[in-house]
Amino acid sequence: MKVKSILISQPKPELKNSPYVELIKKFKLKIDFRPFIHIEGKTSREIRQQKIDLSKFSAIILTSRNSVDHFFRIAEEMRYPIPNALKYFCLSEAVAFYLQKYVVYRKRKIYVGGRTFDELSEIITKYSEENYLLPGSDVLSPRIEKKLNDLEVRWTKGVFYKTVISDLSDLKNVYYDILVFFSPSGIESLLSNFPDFKQNDTRIAVFGKNTASAAENAGLRIDIQAPLNKIPSMSRALYVYIEKANKKR
Repeated sequence: MKVKSILISQPKPELKNSPYVELIKKFKLKIDFRPFIHIEGKTSREIRQQKIDLSKFSAIILTSRNSVDHFFRIAEEMRYPIPNALKYFCLSEAVAFYLQKYVVYRKRKIYVGGRTFDELSEIITKYSEENYLLPGSDVLSPRIEKKLNDLEVRWTKGVFYKTVISDLSDLKNVYYDILVFFSPSGIESLLSNFPDFKQNDTRIAVFGKNTASAAENAGLRIDIQAPLNKIPSMSRALYVYIEKANKKR
């Protein structure tokens, strides 16, 4: 079946040269962006209730842009002057680069992993004497928690924000050929908003193993998946699928 419309469960990219623009032009598609989940920050009072004192930590583990934003937001709310000696351990180059929104990059001690937490943990082991804070969401990957415990370093989990299911009731009678998901929370939002959802001819695209597992556990049929060998991104996975599906017969 040909693909004419796609709903991507994320905010619309700010970049004008987004790869999705190429998809729209190439295949004359309708692509809509709609976050299925959103982030709500915890208050400084709620952070204190977790018995977290920012001054006690010598290093911060940052796994996403959200963790960066909410760490600095809380520091500001608490009027905590972040010391220049604070070390930042970033999951990826993208997260490290995003730090420039808040600090002068060249004047800070910033350590960057590769694309996985295992790669970052190799760097963390070299600084085992530090006291680490991991500011994150209410849903922390069990794999990350286990990895940090196995490293036997001092670390504390801080819930600085939470993931909340968005209201999608206005989409009840709207049909798309492909629904694209990037997290298990997106799958949860779909089923929470539409408990009677029937997939039928709707194609489901998922990014990452955890998202795929959530889709399968929900009884959904996965038609498009990334990353795979030679298909590193969701936009590429969509391109390959649509090129085949829309090919004139």
